[in-house]
Amino acid sequence: MSRNSLATRSGGTLFLPFIIMAEDPQRNFRSAYYEKVGFRGVEEKKSLEILLKDNPLGILPPHSDSHSLVMGYRREQYRDILEALKAIRVVHAATPQVEVYLRMFQLEAQELSRSSELAPPGEDDENFLSIAKSMEEIVEDPVDCYWLIKCFVTQFNNKFGDTVPHLPKSLEHYLNMEDSRLLTHLKSCGALTKLPYDPWFWRCFSGCLPESSLQRVWDKVISGSCKILVFVAVEILLSYKNKLMGMKRLEGILQFLANMPQENTDAIVTKAIDLWHKHCGTPVHLV
Repeated sequence: MSRNSLATRSGGTLFLPFIIMAEDPQRNFRSAYYEKVGFRGVEEKKSLEILLKDNPLGILPPHSDSHSLVMGYRREQYRDILEALKAIRVVHAATPQVEVYLRMFQLEAQELSRSSELAPPGEDDENFLSIAKSMEEIVEDPVDCYWLIKCFVTQFNNKFGDTVPHLPKSLEHYLNMEDSRLLTHLKSCGALTKLPYDPWFWRCFSGCLPESSLQRVWDKVISGSCKILVFVAVEILLSYKNKLMGMKRLEGILQFLANMPQENTDAIVTKAIDLWHKHCGTPVHLV
């Protein structure tokens, strides 16, 4: 039976797009995607369909009927915390929004100083503020932004707080596997111990990568892997190997990494994900 005759018997062209996609595997996005992520069996595909229909939304409950109610509660909680901070004169109209988020977070965590003269944010707060600044570029609504910052920082600290101090050693290990000559050069310049580990690891590259690239890294972190941070760092060093190998002074290396070009960061993140899979396999449960 010809394609045209079947389209006519179906009442016109209603089924024509389906027929074309069925004959062209490259246009059958759903099947191609299932195969790519490892769902090759019919039953596996049905299971994935069920999961996708649940539409989980991170900090929101999985049942869509509850979303408006929960968001109403969260907006009310946001307003209450903000009004409390204004009442005790911790924040005011001129307070930067990211600092408002910090003080809200501190108040909820019962970490807000009780002294009448509240000290400005210190070094321990810089990680939070950096993540908040990047999240503010991604999320427009201040209520959503605060909840995402709060959940991201809390999950990261609780789950990976003990792991992050060991990530520089992991970087050295994987860089040695990928390019021992570059590692030797960084050591000889005294740069290996001075790399920007806080911005890379404690701040999850906030302030280092543009938001489009940063979201892809954070997606992996939220999914349960802080090791992706190591491979992004390794790939940054590999991508700028020629530049770094030509530098002999520690100051020059650190200045370059602090102001590295932003135009090819998407490619760096893609290669970092490939490195992650190469050394760690395709994770079933991200670690």
